[in-house]
Amino acid sequence: MDFLQIASLLIVLAAAFGVVNYLFLRLPSTIGILIVALASSLVIIGLEWVFPVLTVEETMRAFVLNIEFSDALLEGMLGLLLFAGALHVKVVDLRREWLLVLLMATLGVGLSTIIAGVGFSWITGAPLLVALVFGALISPTDPVAVLGVLREANLPKTLETKIAGESLFNDGVGYVVFLVLVGIAFPSGESHGSDLSWAATLFVQEAFGGAALGAALGWLTFRLMRRIDDPPLEVIITIALAFGGYQLAVWLHVSAPIMAVVAGLLIGDVGSKYGMSEDTRAHVDTFWTLVDEILNAILFLLIGIEVFAVAFDASFLMAGLASIGLHLLARFAAVFVPVQLLKPFGPDFEDGITRIMTWGGLKGGISVALVLALPDNEWKPLMLTCTYMVVLFSIIVQGLTVSRLAARVGTTPPLI
Repeated sequence: MDFLQIASLLIVLAAAFGVVNYLFLRLPSTIGILIVALASSLVIIGLEWVFPVLTVEETMRAFVLNIEFSDALLEGMLGLLLFAGALHVKVVDLRREWLLVLLMATLGVGLSTIIAGVGFSWITGAPLLVALVFGALISPTDPVAVLGVLREANLPKTLETKIAGESLFNDGVGYVVFLVLVGIAFPSGESHGSDLSWAATLFVQEAFGGAALGAALGWLTFRLMRRIDDPPLEVIITIALAFGGYQLAVWLHVSAPIMAVVAGLLIGDVGSKYGMSEDTRAHVDTFWTLVDEILNAILFLLIGIEVFAVAFDASFLMAGLASIGLHLLARFAAVFVPVQLLKPFGPDFEDGITRIMTWGGLKGGISVALVLALPDNEWKPLMLTCTYMVVLFSIIVQGLTVSRLAARVGTTPPLI
């Protein structure tokens, strides 16, 4: 199948599964689409187990592998999703929470990677460096599925900003950490090997280079939009920034996700205030809200059907269940330590912040895409199964219960 056929089929399936969810399940849209897609995939797998003459599962597996989920997300959808998400986070709100966001997106990601990696090595016997790669790929959080649910719980704006800001930036930082660890754990024959100076240089180049590029491109786009008052054209300019900037960052070997976040923040705040008319602002907001919702529907559909790429093995499933516990422990540390470090300096944290941000730290498509992007090795099938189980638990179980947790602990004194 060519690109247009695949895209058309995915959009039709997303619409169909969305209708099923709306009429029968009544769950949050993206989570409902994922559940319907997963259930449909499992029914197909079950039918082939009962009727071996059927070849539907093999056909679906070939279709899923043909999509190249990792490339589709990391080199296409991710930039648009991060840009769209950053557009709706105001810099003035983020500035008030910047220290906690910074600590959670750096120290928190590091702690999560180490705890999950060491635990994975202990559970599975994987070499420590390989296990740390697993820790890095399940550390980034995906706020998309949970932010709408959290808003329904009437949380303080400051808590929403913490969750959104931390999630946007730890996606980029987690991706850079993943690249560094993959380069060390799976050397490609280049001279750097496990050179720590090379790893540090790569981290600085990717992270700070991506931020600098995003700021530069966002500022140039803002200056251009100030001279124009044509809403459709200005929407096209923002599309060019998201698409072109992401590909330029890939070409320059700097962090494309961080570029997308920084550029989106600048356009969504400074550009919105000083570079757009009221009509243009409405056009841009409406367009990127629709892009965000459509891409997320397709992304969660893809997560649901990726079950065809997962190896079903009893030992793998047991390791996956243990990995769910690891993911929660690592996420707890990523939240608890930064919060405790800042408490002596006087910031007022919301009731139950550790519990809400731990349970609300959902894993998503980026984790699946990263594990699929790994070079072929003996541990990849196990890591894929464990990652997929963590993502499903995170989105379905945590995503459907986090609003109730937030509503309950938000009105009671914090225990942590």
